Amino acid sequence: MRIIFAGTPDFAATILTELVKKHAVIGVYTQPDRAAGRGQKLNFSPVKQLALQHSIPVFQPKSLRSNKAQRELAALKPDILIVVAYGLLLPNSVLELPTHGCLNVHASLLPRWRGAAPIQRALLHGDSETGVTIMQMNEGLDTGDMLLKKSCSILKTDTSETLHDKLAQIGSTTLLEALANLDHLKPEKQNNNVSCYAEKIQKQDGQIDWQESAEHIDRMIRAFHPWPGTFTHLDNHVLKIWQAEITPIKNEKTPGTIVKADKEGLDITTGSTVLRITQCQLPGGKAMAVSAILNAKKNLFSVGKQL
Repeated sequence: MRIIFAGTPDFAATILTELVKKHAVIGVYTQPDRAAGRGQKLNFSPVKQLALQHSIPVFQPKSLRSNKAQRELAALKPDILIVVAYGLLLPNSVLELPTHGCLNVHASLLPRWRGAAPIQRALLHGDSETGVTIMQMNEGLDTGDMLLKKSCSILKTDTSETLHDKLAQIGSTTLLEALANLDHLKPEKQNNNVSCYAEKIQKQDGQIDWQESAEHIDRMIRAFHPWPGTFTHLDNHVLKIWQAEITPIKNEKTPGTIVKADKEGLDITTGSTVLRITQCQLPGGKAMAVSAILNAKKNLFSVGKQL
């Protein structure tokens, strides 16, 4: 088949890595290069970097709604277009171009967690499992017919980073299975009545409200690792929280109060039990074990202080 791949971030690059081992990809679509850093140097997306390594032609239109972009795509005569976290909407005229349509690799068990941040939302809401869905795309937002699904458990220690890596690998093998059995897969309609939307994560979402339960805050810390990170305020400092443990210790103080600070960690009261912070980061510093930070900055974390 004449396969075109459309994707942008690391998740998509992982899947493209496995795809090119089994299939000839005739073109790659990815978002335009972005300026980043103090020098505003243009950065190539992970998918573009990989495509260039394999000498695959790269296309980076700002939109696929223009006649020029659609003529360019049509000239490639694709049999199938595989879309993985591309970041641009595909109009119906594009969806109808490939002979076998457009397949999407989505990091959730649809119809749960349609949208931009399915991995983070699954963690944040305490889901016990997630997975990957291979979907025949339509004009809706992740509303197309499901072709193949594979699930995996969410561990209590999983972060967005670890779950991202697991789902990228599952997505790779599931896509290859779908392509190998394309003529035999039976499309399944999604039940819109049980769907939910994975809203895009914003930087301010990482701010802790200590009135919430220890369980909820722990899920935040894991869901927002590594981005945007979870944070609180200590005096005039922004304190980033990278790792924590839920304790059975009952809360007898105002939520957000430091009740203990030692080599075991930083014990903070919440709306339920005490949460023990084991790894955090001060402004200008690196993420470190609380025990190491206390060696130099113990005065910052005196018992009774309010976050």
